[in-house]
Amino acid sequence: MQTQLGKRALYLAETTADRGDVLAAFKTENPSEALQKISINIMNTTEAAYVVIGNEDGIRYSHPVTDRIGKPMVGDDNDRALLGGESYISIAEGSLGESIRGKAPVFDTDGTILGVVSIGYLTSEMDNLFSQYLDNIFYIMMVALIIGIFGSIFLSRSIKRQIFNLEPNEIANLFTEKNALIESVREAIITVNHKGEITTLNNAAAKILHLSDKDSVIGESIELHVPNTHLLEVLTDGRKQLDKPMIINGNEVIVNRVPMKVKGNIVGAVASFRLQSEIDHLAIELSQVKQYTEALRAQTHEFNNILYTISGLIQLNASDEALSIIHKEVQGQSSLTQFIRNHVKDPFLNGLIIGFFNRARELKVKLIFDEDSYLETLPENIEKSLIISIMGNLLTNAFEEVEKNKDRPPIVRLFIFDNGEEILIEVEDTGNGLAQEKLEVLFSENISTKDSKFRGYGLRKVISSVHDLNGTLALGEGDLGGALFIVSISKGGFVENAGDRSINYRG
Repeated sequence: MQTQLGKRALYLAETTADRGDVLAAFKTENPSEALQKISINIMNTTEAAYVVIGNEDGIRYSHPVTDRIGKPMVGDDNDRALLGGESYISIAEGSLGESIRGKAPVFDTDGTILGVVSIGYLTSEMDNLFSQYLDNIFYIMMVALIIGIFGSIFLSRSIKRQIFNLEPNEIANLFTEKNALIESVREAIITVNHKGEITTLNNAAAKILHLSDKDSVIGESIELHVPNTHLLEVLTDGRKQLDKPMIINGNEVIVNRVPMKVKGNIVGAVASFRLQSEIDHLAIELSQVKQYTEALRAQTHEFNNILYTISGLIQLNASDEALSIIHKEVQGQSSLTQFIRNHVKDPFLNGLIIGFFNRARELKVKLIFDEDSYLETLPENIEKSLIISIMGNLLTNAFEEVEKNKDRPPIVRLFIFDNGEEILIEVEDTGNGLAQEKLEVLFSENISTKDSKFRGYGLRKVISSVHDLNGTLALGEGDLGGALFIVSISKGGFVENAGDRSINYRG
């Protein structure tokens, strides 16, 4: 306000000093008569506090107070105008009080300084004007504050509805829990927004994607890091994709893709995936437990039958027959156990083979353990669980196959041999064998010769286990007329060949 008033006063002073009637008045015998009228008119028009015109000596020709005309101008700030010919703004104490002044010299036509024009606004009036402005500003601020309060209440409620009525500390806790959750699971997790840009991924996902800094990919398109992704399809059609196989950086993985929806609108998608090898490992362990359980169940069932028979004979006082059964069973079981122990030194495989003998007896299947079999204790570099899985799945499949073929007696032959460099496992049966069209896809897909949709992964587990042991699997037609599986596991490394009568699969 002070600056604007000063500029206004200076402009009025310069304009007044340049007026022709002002210059003409200076050349009359009584300049005050004309200049006083001019000054009063300017004061009324511009609302200035005063308009004072003085001569070259600073003597007033005009003044709002008539009695002060003819007296020297007060303020001692005329020198720059009267001596230097400058136009300027000053703040000084005058006869009417402190004021902001605009001063301009009055020049004759030849450039001579005739006097000075001083137009001012009292600072007291400026304070009143400032108070008026301040009152207006106050009312405007109050109105703006009231509008802001109601607006902020409306906005906060709207935002709170969008964040499910959660408080900031609750949101922070949920964010912390979410990060801890996705890092605690073993599955790899990636989330994307509706544009397909990565928003979240955990350490497991970064490991599979070979990322050293997972935060560096946030905001990037998922297609840059997973070119064969189907997450964009989920964003488009909104349908779940569960247990889908795919390959990421050479790793076989099983993926679940689920859309994220808010009020029916798709806002993103999440993909969780895990290595196929890990899933296969779990399946192998479950398969082993199942095989041991089945073997023990068969053994328990068989011995229960024998005990019931012995109990009945004792109740009939047929003690000789009961003793004969006991001796025969003990002798037979002892001979079988001793035979297996002499040919297979590993106790884990001993238990598995004995269990399958009891299972074969229950199924009325003749299980032949080749008398040329021989196996030392498995070396530490060979995982026993994989050997058990291979043998168990092959024998289970063979038992089921021989039951289907009613034209041949149900016979399954098992041969195990350790030649010092490799371990050979042969499983042969009198089943129907495998058709040629199934042979072509056997080692590339999860196939089954069974009708149940919940089965058919046994051969796949065999192949996976052989692969993990760096061995080979050969398949052909055996001497018994059915299928012949030959597994070769090197005790020290990879095996080049595992048979000469077969189609080979190399792990």
